This record gives sequence, C-alpha cells and structure tokens, in this order.
Amino acid sequence: MPIFTPGRRWQPAYSPFKEEPLSHKLMEDFEYMLKGPLFGCRMCGNCMLQETAFICPMECPKGLRNGPCGGSTPEHCYVDKTRPCIWYKIFERSFAMGREEKLLEVLPPLDWEKVGEETWHDVINCIKVNGTGKVMKSLVLNQGEDRWKTWDLIFRKVRQPDWWQGDDKYHAPAYTEPVSDLERGFKSGEFVVACEIAPPLSMSTKKLIENIKLVKPYVTAINFTDNASATPRMTSWACSKFAIENGAEPVMQIAARDRTRASLQGEILGATAMGVRNVLCVTGDSPVLAPQPRGRMDINDMDAIQMIWILRRMRDEGHYLDGREIKFPPKFFLGAAGSPFASEPKFQALREQKKVNAGAQFFQTNLVYDIERMEIWLNELAKRDILDKVYIMIGITPLKSFKMARFMTQVPGVVVPQTILDRMEAADKAGNAQEEGVQIALELARKIKSYENQGIHGLHIMPVGWEDIVPRIVTEADMLPKGFARPEPKGEMVPA
Repeated sequence: MPIFTPGRRWQPAYSPFKEEPLSHKLMEDFEYMLKGPLFGCRMCGNCMLQETAFICPMECPKGLRNGPCGGSTPEHCYVDKTRPCIWYKIFERSFAMGREEKLLEVLPPLDWEKVGEETWHDVINCIKVNGTGKVMKSLVLNQGEDRWKTWDLIFRKVRQPDWWQGDDKYHAPAYTEPVSDLERGFKSGEFVVACEIAPPLSMSTKKLIENIKLVKPYVTAINFTDNASATPRMTSWACSKFAIENGAEPVMQIAARDRTRASLQGEILGATAMGVRNVLCVTGDSPVLAPQPRGRMDINDMDAIQMIWILRRMRDEGHYLDGREIKFPPKFFLGAAGSPFASEPKFQALREQKKVNAGAQFFQTNLVYDIERMEIWLNELAKRDILDKVYIMIGITPLKSFKMARFMTQVPGVVVPQTILDRMEAADKAGNAQEEGVQIALELARKIKSYENQGIHGLHIMPVGWEDIVPRIVTEADMLPKGFARPEPKGEMVPA
C-alpha cells in the first residue's frame, strides 16, 4: 500500500509507447522508484499531486482526473468495494488542508504520447525557461503567496499544456439568444418539465415513437440515456433523431465511458447537424454494473468535466482540441449531471461548481427522495455563488413497488428515506403500491416546485419504462407547459 495514498495500487505503472534515450529511461526508473511506494504512481506523464492533496487520482478505477463520479461515497468505491473512493479521500484531505480551491482547476486528459514517461524532465525545462537562479532564489527566500506563485509558475505549464489551457474560472457561454426550447423556457422564467424515455433494446422503434408522442405535449424536452448501467441499447443520438422527426425536442446524453476525444468531437458535429440542440455530458456507469462479459474497467479516456470543457471550446471558440479551426461551429445548450447525495454536500457543491466553471449551463440531478437533504445541497451551491449561473432540474422516479424502493437504496448517489420505504411496504401489502408510488412522486414534485425561486428551475421525470404515468404526474402536479393543448383521445375501433 502506498505511504501517502489511502488506497491500494489499482494497476502497475504504464509503459512508454515509444523508444527513448537511456537518460530518459534512467530518470523514469528513478521517478517510479521514489513515487511508486510513496503515492502508488502509475507514471501517467502528467503528475497532478500538488493539486490533489498529494493523493494520486489515478488510483481511481475509472481514472477520473477532475473529481469523483456520481457514485462517490464515504464508505467505498462502488466499482471495487474493497477500497475507498479515492476522490472522496482527496476532497477530505484538501478541505482539511484548506486547499480545496485547488480542486477547481479543470485538468486535462492524459496525453498518451507522454504516458509512461517521467514528469521531472518537463519541470526542469520550465525552471530553465523562467530562469534557474530566479526560481531557486524565490523558492528559498520568499514566503507565503510569493513562494506559491513561483511554485505554480513551474508546474502550471506542466499540468496545463497549450492544447488544453484549463483554469479555475467561470466561462459563460459566448452567445446570448437561446439555441433550444429548453434553454428558452429556462430563460423566460418557466418552471420546465422534462422526462426520460428508455431507448429500445432492439432496432424496433414502434414503442419508442409511441412514447415520444405520448409525453411530447406534457414536457419541454425528452432525455435519452446513453447505455445506462453500461448495458447496450439504441444510441442516444438515434433516439434524438426520432424525437426531432416526431416534433419533440431531445436532450442527447453522451457518456465519457464509451468515447475517445476524437469520437466525441465528431459525434457532436453530426448530432448538431441533425438538429440536436441539448447535450448532457455524463461520466457514465462503470462496466462493473454491466452484464458479462464486461468491458475495460480501469480507465476512461475522458471524464464528464473534460467533455464539457472540450465541447464548450468547440462551440464558443470554434476550434477542435488539436487547435484546428471549425468553420461552422456546433450550436447547443450544454448540460451535466448533478448528484446531491453522492457524498458530503460541500464536496458535491465544489464538484458542481467545477462543472459550471467548465461550461455546464444546466443540471439534471440524480433521483431525489429526500427534500431536506436536497436543501442542504442547494445551500452549499449558494455558498459557492453558482445558483445564478446554472439551471437545475431535480430528478424523480415514481416507485412501482416496495421491491423497487429497496433497489433504489442500492443505487450509487440515491437516498430513500425510511418513511418512504415504510409507506411503500405498507402499500405493497395492501395491494396498491403503484398508486402510493404515484402519490409520493406528486408530493415530491410539488415540494420541488416550491423551491422555484430558490435555485430550482425544473423537474426531470425518469419513469424507468413507465412512460404512461408522465401525463398524470405533470397534470396533477399542476406543471403543464405554457400553451398546453390536450391531445385528442384515440378513437375506438367501431366494428363494421
């Protein structure tokens, strides 16, 4: 077990992808001999220990470099329950050291040309560029902030290459007019309702189109998941295309788990060319949740925050990640997932702020069954001064049975209060569990709407295959969209 990292090493160190001079190999061996036992170093080629409280984030099974996933817990990593969530430990130590603001800097994905190589060579070059004598004098003689400025001068160039240019600042969108009905609804002050439709498990689209037409009059936008639980379904962009063809506005999810940085940039161009105007970036569930045989579980090419950073710069700056100009940049409203209950509220608030700084304009949260704990999360967001920079949609799912309620308690980032479990258990025994689940959903929806002027801007209904219930929830919760026109009832077949 590494001395300074509160977790066991996940995998051996990476090997370089190219032949190197002997001097570089010796430097790599020396760095690994020192940092391996101390930090569990994997030789990623872009060391960030100074920013992560000297706990290596590459200990995370997903390889996340900008913060925890939505399944972060104080108890353990949900991918491997025998070890702690390494990012929870990073947050815990950073807050204890008073260095939590360092975690706001958006850090780049790995440069695989440098993976397996040592970092010290780059550090030495930065010192030379800034003047060896000047740097050493400052580090030895200066105190406090001046010393840290010199330290940052050395390491910023190492961790923030020219092709990335990450920082810890808020980046507002470069456009003013709404690009989608969802964004237009938010900006007009409307309490917006969206819902989720599960993509088909086959190539048949009959049920998908029926569900789109069913919920379309009642919601502003329809969300399509991207292989949730790492289980293959029809792609989110294909479902989004069917929604557009049937007069509905989609929210297309993109999971980092299944993307390279090249496929991400290509996919956003294709999706926006087809008419997609709302994009939701998620890191994605680990393949540990998928049916066997499972895919690679050790590292993602990107995390959700890196995807947001790349897409925002494509849209607002008109450049690919490699610096090439995009003549006709994509236009979209950029969203992210929020997780009010994944870990400590103050940790989650910092994580959400980092997403907003990177470019997230709206949040769709994980499931909320505990309104009081949601309010604590909102208060932490308010402390970080981001409630006026992002639109928040709270997620709910109507429960169909006591078994479903118990299952929800096992979902990473979801908390179901005992009072709701007791109600569902009693209703199950009485044979009216579905109706009780609907009543709980209606109560939650009305409570959520009461926070309309306190940072909440909408409701996101995730019916989990129960799309038929969406019209009832929206209607009885008094959340019908402006200009709502009730659909004509389907006529019954009259025998000849």
